[in-house]
Amino acid sequence: MTKLAVIYYSATGHGTSMAARISAAAEAAGAEVRIRHIAETNDPESFAGNPAWTANYEATKDLPVATGEDIVWADAVIFGSPTRFGSPAAPLRAFLDSLGGLWSEGKLADKVYAAFTSTQTAHGGQESTLLNLYVTLMHFGGIIVPPGYTDPVKFADGNPYGVGLIANRENITEFDDATNDALDHLARRVVGIAARLGD
Repeated sequence: MTKLAVIYYSATGHGTSMAARISAAAEAAGAEVRIRHIAETNDPESFAGNPAWTANYEATKDLPVATGEDIVWADAVIFGSPTRFGSPAAPLRAFLDSLGGLWSEGKLADKVYAAFTSTQTAHGGQESTLLNLYVTLMHFGGIIVPPGYTDPVKFADGNPYGVGLIANRENITEFDDATNDALDHLARRVVGIAARLGD
């Protein structure tokens, strides 16, 4: 059975919902899944005026947080982060930067990796965020498995690099069909390729 870790940072909850959808699709595809969030690094008082951010923080603060051991355990990892100025958000970046010891031991190599992101606008840096993240994963020695245009659903969501959500400022748990289909496809593709590589 393929072991998949879904590791994500989410501020206002879009990433939390995307990670849950990916996890469910991966389990339906036969994977054993660990879903882990990156702990919030901002002081809750700094976002007290943002109801969605506060709600997501309260909903996730007591859930298991991601560690390097979750990656070591996994055959495949799907990362998620909102876009921050065309790059992954600082909490995810800090998590990745903390993995130097495991990297130096070769424990992050030869795993399947993919990613998802969200922005408020249609051209808010989704592609550059995914590409920036993939550069780090290439340094790990990872096997990048983007969705490409391997299924007709990708012509609806239009992102061959991963999955990108155009999100509003509200905490949402339901997405349109194109986004749901893209998340499901990414999960199935990652699980399927990891299973083939493990044979």
